[in-house]
Amino acid sequence: MDEDGEGAAGLPGAKSYVVRGQIVRAPTLAPGLYLVATPIGHLDDITLRALDTLAAAGLIACEDTRVTRKLLTRYGISAAVTAYHEHSGPEAARRILAALERGEAVALVSDAGTPLVSDPGFRLVRDAVERGHSVVPVPGASSVLAALAGAGLPTDTFLFAGFLPNKAGQRRSRLEALAGIPATLVLLESPNRIGALLADAAAVLGGAREAAVCREMTKLHETFDRGTLAALAERYGDGPARGEIVLVVAPPGEAEPVAAEDLDERIRAALTRLGVRDAADAVAAETGAKRRDVYQRALALKAGR
Repeated sequence: MDEDGEGAAGLPGAKSYVVRGQIVRAPTLAPGLYLVATPIGHLDDITLRALDTLAAAGLIACEDTRVTRKLLTRYGISAAVTAYHEHSGPEAARRILAALERGEAVALVSDAGTPLVSDPGFRLVRDAVERGHSVVPVPGASSVLAALAGAGLPTDTFLFAGFLPNKAGQRRSRLEALAGIPATLVLLESPNRIGALLADAAAVLGGAREAAVCREMTKLHETFDRGTLAALAERYGDGPARGEIVLVVAPPGEAEPVAAEDLDERIRAALTRLGVRDAADAVAAETGAKRRDVYQRALALKAGR
């Protein structure tokens, strides 16, 4: 709202926004918590309903007020904002719940994409529901669905697993738990760790499994880098990538199992140059066999059983 108390529409108290030079007055919102999806990169990827909601809300709760203000400025929206993120103390939630108790419309946004999808907000939504407040999703952009749609991999069944643990051992354990799930996997990762994730995924899930590294979606340098996990691990093994990344991995295939004798021969050959763990990784990536089974067999062969 302008300093003189008039909104962009020139009406006292009017709440409005600007789209391609046109001023639009936002409709009045019913009280409640509105979960508003925002662009994941390209600022034009926002719905008119989202703009209506952001312009009409009495309060906007966001991860980083600086990021959200850029979006609001882009569309000429004047609104009160408050920080709400994973490190916010209980006072931040109390402030939002108090606004709901006063009968206000509160919009919750993340820095990019759909709130609550690998972003804070679950506890706030749960508290709002428990207190009888209306919770209204305002759907829109999502990096998960954009990556899944553009990866060129099966979309009929998929599992979103978010960020895997940073530590290698924990990350591999999580991958082992995901290995046999008959669904396309959708993972998030930082540019600094994508090489390590791909290497572990090739070792645990099998190097022949198809995947796509989806970077900078909707932005100028959008890239869908497709290939096998083994090829992608080699491609990204030299150093950190750039931009926000979603990794999409195809479901486990129906490949013919490797004969026990052939598997043992491969493991023995690998053990002549590698330790048990690395040998299991190499053979699993080469054959597509489950890493856990290869590792157990490598231990047995190492012990002479």
